[in-house]
Amino acid sequence: MNAYDVIIKPIRSEKAYAGIANKKYAFVVDRRADKTQIKAAVEEIFKVSVSKVNTVNVRGKYKRQGRSEGYTSRYKKAYVQLTAGSKSIEFFDSLT
Repeated sequence: MNAYDVIIKPIRSEKAYAGIANKKYAFVVDRRADKTQIKAAVEEIFKVSVSKVNTVNVRGKYKRQGRSEGYTSRYKKAYVQLTAGSKSIEFFDSLT
């Protein structure tokens, strides 16, 4: 698995935006990826140094629309904390 297979997309939510000031970023990642793979992928793609990675497995929500019913997709979320001396990620700087 290469780095671009591990990191799927950034998360754009209020909670994710609140962490940007503290160099804490949120990503949707591959469900099979572990913390060391996520750390290596973020460091390789964005050229930053990561101090900590927290992961959350998100269950799919039950949804109904008319007669059809089912669950939304489940996914894995990663919160990545950068070191104090590291530069910020430029992609997120334009969002704040």
